[in-house]
Order: sequence, then C-alpha cells, then structure tokens
Amino acid sequence: MKPLALLSVSDKTGLIELAQTLVGEFGFDLMSSGGTAQALQRAGLPVTKVSDYTGFPEILGGRVKTLHPRIHGGILARTELEEDRQQLAHHQIRAIELVVVNLYPFQATIARPEVTPEEAIEQIDIGGPTLLRGAAKNHASVSVLCDPGQYPTYLEDRRQGTITPEKRRAWAQAAFAHTAAYDTAIAAYLSPEPTFNLKASLVQTLRYGENPHQGAAWYQTGAAPTGWARATKLQGKELSYNNLVDLEAARELIADLLDTPAAAILKHTNPCGVACGSTLEEAYQRALRADPVSAFGGVVALSRPLDVATAQALAQIFLECILVPGCDPAAQEVLQAKSRVRLMVLSDLASGPDKGIKAVAGGLLVQDSNIGGVEPQGWQVVTKAQPTPADLGELGFAWRVVKHVKSNAIVVTRSQCTLGIGAGQMNRVGSVALALQQAGLQANGAYLASDGFFPFSDSVQLAAQAGIRAIIQPGGSLRDQESIEAADKEGLIMVTTGVRHFWH
Repeated sequence: MKPLALLSVSDKTGLIELAQTLVGEFGFDLMSSGGTAQALQRAGLPVTKVSDYTGFPEILGGRVKTLHPRIHGGILARTELEEDRQQLAHHQIRAIELVVVNLYPFQATIARPEVTPEEAIEQIDIGGPTLLRGAAKNHASVSVLCDPGQYPTYLEDRRQGTITPEKRRAWAQAAFAHTAAYDTAIAAYLSPEPTFNLKASLVQTLRYGENPHQGAAWYQTGAAPTGWARATKLQGKELSYNNLVDLEAARELIADLLDTPAAAILKHTNPCGVACGSTLEEAYQRALRADPVSAFGGVVALSRPLDVATAQALAQIFLECILVPGCDPAAQEVLQAKSRVRLMVLSDLASGPDKGIKAVAGGLLVQDSNIGGVEPQGWQVVTKAQPTPADLGELGFAWRVVKHVKSNAIVVTRSQCTLGIGAGQMNRVGSVALALQQAGLQANGAYLASDGFFPFSDSVQLAAQAGIRAIIQPGGSLRDQESIEAADKEGLIMVTTGVRHFWH
C-alpha cells in the first residue's frame, strides 16, 4: 500500500513543490482539507479530501474538519504493534506516515491594529495543533513538519534513506515548540494582565561564563536566527560568554554613530576610546590614542566595512574581537596574521533587541531597550552662555558616547574624540575626577557629558577648574538651579536633554 501524507497548511509556501515530489518521486497518496485541498487540486495533484475519507462533512463554518477517529487513529497508531494494526484494519483506517501542518495566522491577525476580538477568536486553530501534537507524540512512526523550511531537509533525507528516529524526534520537538508558542500567544492575548514570554533555542554551549567556575550557554530567540546568531565569524578563536557580552555592548555603541566613519574600543563593556574621523582608519587611530593602555585586549567596533588601511592599523595591537558591518577580502588577508583575533561581520549593526531582561531571585525584570534618546529635540540651553552650532555638535557626540558608559558615567571629549571617561563610580564627582584626570591638560576647552543630573554644584566646579567649555546633562534634579548658577558663575555653557541614560 502506498504511504499516506496528510497536508493541512495556512502558509502554503513550498506546498506544491513538496506535494509534487511526494507523489511523483516517492509514490505518496495525499489527503487534505479546505484550502489546502483546493490548492493541490488546482496544481493538478491527486488528493483525497478529509471529508470524503471520513464520510463526515466539514461543519460549523470550517471549525471542525480533521477532528475524526479515522484521522487521529491513522496518526496515533503504533504500527509496530500487531494489536494497533488489527484495529486499523477493523475500522478501515489507513496509517498516516507524514503530517504536514502549520497553523492559522493568529499572531499576524492580532498584530493588526483594527482586528476585532471576534476575528482573533476565529484565528485560534484547534484541528491543526491537535494534528501536530498527535503526530509528534507518535514520532516513532510518523514524521511531522510544521515549517516550510523543513521540507527540503525531509525530502533529501527520504531520498537518501536517512530519516532516522533522531530526526523524527527533532521534528517532533519543533512541532511541540510550535504549538507551545502558539498557545502562549493566545493566552497572552486573552490575559487581562500584561504577560512576558521568553522562548529560546540553544546555539551552543560555551566553555564557561564570566569566570571559569560558571557554566554558560548561548541561546537564540525566535525560530529564525537573528542578530549574533546570523553574524559571520571570518576568523579567530571560539566566541566566549565575555566576548558576546562585550560585542553586544560594542554593537549598541557603534549603532549610535552609523552616520559617520567612527570607531569604538571597549573593555569589559565600557568604552575606553571612541572617535569619528574623515576615514575609518583616522577614526580608529584617534580612538586608540584616547587610551592605548586600556585598548590592549579590547573589542573594536567600526561603523564602516573594514578596509586594508584600517586592518593594517588594527594588526598592530592585541585585540580580542573586531566588529564590522562588512569586510574587504584584502583587509581580511591582512588580519590573517592575527589568526586568534575574532573578526565578526554583522551587516545590520543597528538591529538589536527591543527588550532588556535581567534575572532576579524568583523572576525576571523586563524593560524596553534604551534605543534612541540622543536626538537634540527637546534640549534646552539653561545658562547665560550660549552654544554655537559647533558646540552643539560636540555635545551631541559626547552625549552619544556617555549613554554607553556604566553609571555613574562622565565623558570628556573634543573634536569628536574621547579624552577621558569616568565609569561605574559610586558618586558622580568621583567619575568627573577620573575623566578629567585622564583627559589632563586636554580638558581645557573640552566638553563634558554626564549620564545623570548633578545633585550638587561640586562636579560643575571641578569641570570649570579643568577648563571645560560646555556641559551636557539630563537635568531634573531638585537642585538644578544650584548647578546652573555654578555654570553661570564660571562662564560655562550647560545644556539639559530631559533624557537620562543610566546603565547598571
């Protein structure tokens, strides 16, 4: 007897090609319902309608199509058991070898702003998840496919005779994951309270976490690889937990500087040198000069594809990772001499997660990602001294950088290059002192950005003593006026943004 496949899909991508191969190459009989049966018939393929097979019509406006013992008996039968085979024969039920199902587009439906509750309810699939779960449960005897992306693999495996129990188990796992995500979306839609659901699949187990005694693994969210799971490693050692954390911090920073040739050098997620330039090489060289000691063993992110001149400069120092949106083959050849450095290509540097997640005892904290917040709309000049357009441009650069420094954060810049960075201090004046100390005499006439407001005038006074020309900070303190008066007394320019950029 020919093998039997049940096909019932909302997403008909690849359906006809799959069905043609099943029939023409492997001799399958096809069974289907509703729109899938119509699509197969239009393609000239022989197909038995479920209603003809069961002797029971589709009812309730299509709500009931495949919910019948002749269907689920054929899916759930353990064909290796004589008792099950006898029951199939007695009830004139054919064993179903392949189930191909994807579900009503519930998530796409509820994403439409104008959707009504009635429309959403009708897009809750009942028969589809039941078919998937039945086939997945009986994966010892049945292959189950829930994604058009699986079709080529299945066909090639069947062609090669390599459909193993392990592969059927993997398809079953994917089917259960598919129905779980589907039910989770429905539950969230019907819930009177906001819900947050996280689904991730393993990319790879990592050697260890932040420290050798900590286990670690890398997971991707979503069914299709995005972000770092889609990045290309052109060379270098295996990525570690700390590499990925640093690379993400570097991506976030350079994403705010994509409008110009720019380079950022980071160490332990904090920038140690950031600069713009007329060329990519110039930007990198300026960023390196900002703090060459800290740059050793760091991560470099570049806003433009890597060219030969910049690659030659990068090869002069030990680096852990280099992140670029593209790479000239000749530049890659230059870096081959540094075979241990990880050269990562991520074409879309601006695409990041829309939520930030942090584990706490007994649960998770979830927040919107800190995207944007660097635009000058809403800025206010609060001092008597007024900035020139050049001043505002420099303050904008400093503001973009300070957003990516651990709080309390202070950044001192000039000519679109960092001079001093104070990060992660317990008090703001301590961060100011660190940044100014690193900047040294270059602080005279430079610009200072603070991720949070100044609760006291001491930071302003310290900046004035070093010769800082202008300050940008969020504002919003009850003692704002004290800081503004201190700036006026010293002849400083002060701009408030109305936006805070704490990073803990």
